[in-house]
Amino acid sequence: MTEIHFTKGHGTGNDFVLFADPDGLVECTPERIRAIADRRFGVGADGVIRAVRSASLPEGRALIVDAPEAVWFMDYYNADGSVAEMCGNGVRVFARYLTEAGLVELPAGETLAIGTRKGVVDIQRQTTGFQADLGRWSLGLDGNGSDDIMVRARNLDGARPGIGIDVGNPHVVVAVATDDELTDVDLTYVPVLDPEPLHGANVEFVLPGDPLIRDGVGHITMRVHERGSGETLSCGTGAIAAALAVRYWAGAGAPDTWRVRVPGGDLTVRMMATEEGEHVALAGPAELVFVGDLTV
Repeated sequence: MTEIHFTKGHGTGNDFVLFADPDGLVECTPERIRAIADRRFGVGADGVIRAVRSASLPEGRALIVDAPEAVWFMDYYNADGSVAEMCGNGVRVFARYLTEAGLVELPAGETLAIGTRKGVVDIQRQTTGFQADLGRWSLGLDGNGSDDIMVRARNLDGARPGIGIDVGNPHVVVAVATDDELTDVDLTYVPVLDPEPLHGANVEFVLPGDPLIRDGVGHITMRVHERGSGETLSCGTGAIAAALAVRYWAGAGAPDTWRVRVPGGDLTVRMMATEEGEHVALAGPAELVFVGDLTV
């Protein structure tokens, strides 16, 4: 048995258990992660995040060869114990945790580099939370085209075409036509994807705003079924994927800033041109709500 001192946090209702293990000594088995994330017998969370020095993990050591500034690594696990490449809400909450725990300093205007399985993510503090630059994205999954995935979900009539988007982790975005369709889809059941992406995918159901664009900003509403966690109140990379999909569908002239409403609140997605290609950034709140001790 292992004793851990943990912190519970969330980003727009997407909740996490975080704990510090600088030297990577805690064995994060799937069984142990599931026990921590269990909402009846554990602390309860959509995911578990271990704060470990990059130098203490093989994935982290590979990163700091080119990015030595990424001292800390976000070792992220879904509630079912599976490993995830990235979590847009989680990385903001992780930044808040590191700063509140005194493990790093992040003055206004400065950037904090965090190691992840997706690569290095740059974080900046904002008045109402944090913004994370999640880097480049790509259209399509598993090297396939973007519009060749059909999605079936309980209480949604027929199979719907989905667009595959990779934001460091895989997503399939499906448009719905009405508030009722968005509300009625039953995400206690796993959506069925045809073909099923090699590594599975998060699935976003998106309702474009009416009007879609207000004051130069796009507006959408979203629900999500997260791979390995089920329906969550929010998904940061899912919000990015949804905004990218709707911009793609809207065509030329669509904005590069989007407000995404999820059941847990509101997030802002920005697309930014860089020398290496377009980056996407996610901004929103990151809250720490309580601490405790746990034997696992």
